[in-house]
Amino acid sequence: MATNNQNNNQQAQLINLQKLPHLSHHTQNLESLPNPLQTNSFYHPNQDFYISDSDVILTPIAFDLSSPVSFLAYHRAGPRTRVIFQPNRVRAAIVTCGGLCPGLNTVIRELVVGLWNMYGVRDIFGVKSGYRGFYSGEEPLRLDPKLVHNWHKRGGTALETSRGGFDLHRIVDAIQNRGYNQVYIIGGDGTMRGAVKIFDEITRRKLNIGITVLPKTVDNDVGIIDRSFGFQTAVEMAQQAISAAHVEAESAVNGIGLVKLMGRSTGHIALFSTLSSRDVDCCLIPENEFYLEGKGGLFDFLDNRLKENSHAVLVVAEGAGQALIPRTDAEKEEKDESGNPVFLDVGVWLKSELKKWWNRDHPGELFTVKYIDPTYMIRAVTANATDNLYCTLLANAAIHGMMAGYTGFVTGPIHGNYAYIPLDVVAKAKNEVDTKDHKWAWVRSVTNQPDFARN
Repeated sequence: MATNNQNNNQQAQLINLQKLPHLSHHTQNLESLPNPLQTNSFYHPNQDFYISDSDVILTPIAFDLSSPVSFLAYHRAGPRTRVIFQPNRVRAAIVTCGGLCPGLNTVIRELVVGLWNMYGVRDIFGVKSGYRGFYSGEEPLRLDPKLVHNWHKRGGTALETSRGGFDLHRIVDAIQNRGYNQVYIIGGDGTMRGAVKIFDEITRRKLNIGITVLPKTVDNDVGIIDRSFGFQTAVEMAQQAISAAHVEAESAVNGIGLVKLMGRSTGHIALFSTLSSRDVDCCLIPENEFYLEGKGGLFDFLDNRLKENSHAVLVVAEGAGQALIPRTDAEKEEKDESGNPVFLDVGVWLKSELKKWWNRDHPGELFTVKYIDPTYMIRAVTANATDNLYCTLLANAAIHGMMAGYTGFVTGPIHGNYAYIPLDVVAKAKNEVDTKDHKWAWVRSVTNQPDFARN
């Protein structure tokens, strides 16, 4: 018996289970009910169908056995045997915030269909225009499966979106006054920071209202989860821009194809597009500083590449090189509606600098720069099959968690398994490109570009 207790203690020391908020933590007298899926003719679930609170997802899955190992654990997503919401008393609100991303309409559709078909919820509302839509006075859109039937075939968001407009007390007052008790928020890092405040205020007021965020960012910069929806579609679409830039560059004397891709603080789209394309000669990302002039700089590299091949393709993430672009004092202080620093167009600036360099060092010689910015083409398209499936699984997992009474959580895949992650943890986490790992080394081996490290 002592040995078993010792083993349990050792296991507890190794595994750090992240505490998942539940409505019962701040709301009293919640009634526990059998899950309606037990009588749903489409499911016929047995006991193995349900997830227990002891089912967890561990991270990491790769580690060095020669060193002490400890694991972070997150509750596994999925249906529970008991729920705390009666379907006929659920009033669910769905809102999209921030920029567009492939798959937004799919997530909305699957939330509506899942709530309706799995749990029998009939009061589902779409809040228009992002956070400000809660208090703007515009009536929410009543949603049902018939209305959203073909939404997954459309790009953008049928609920409309916006940045900014975050007014905490007006938002929570509106949620309370309209009787919403489940709020599904679809957005990225700025949206999550706002959702943390909403969750904290709802908890302070001791309201029986569940809050969850479905992580959305085409840049794939949300931490902890494997990837965000829309990312794979973005990489796929970026291939078309890179291919066009390659054709243009290859068809000109001393031609450069310059492609600017999304990525404010992280270069995942640029990185994966470079690895997928194999037509790229240089990839510039925010996580890896570069310089233009001198030995080992960008101009020196491109000069040699043009001498070898007479053309080159350059991919740059929108957040790369921002420190190199001259700014006025006003531009240094400028913020967008979400509070992010306003970026100058690195693609336009780099195109200008390339032309200045060539005219200075190679006067009279032919030179062409074809600049392609596919930003809005990439984020406005419909999701591909992989992202559509991901959106469906994400929505279903979020619904199961909300019906079970969990709140203040984000749903997402960790090592391929869907988990419930505390919202405040994800809001603080970042997913930056590690320029010391094998992926960035692979980029450099594919492009043969320098590391731009000054001696």
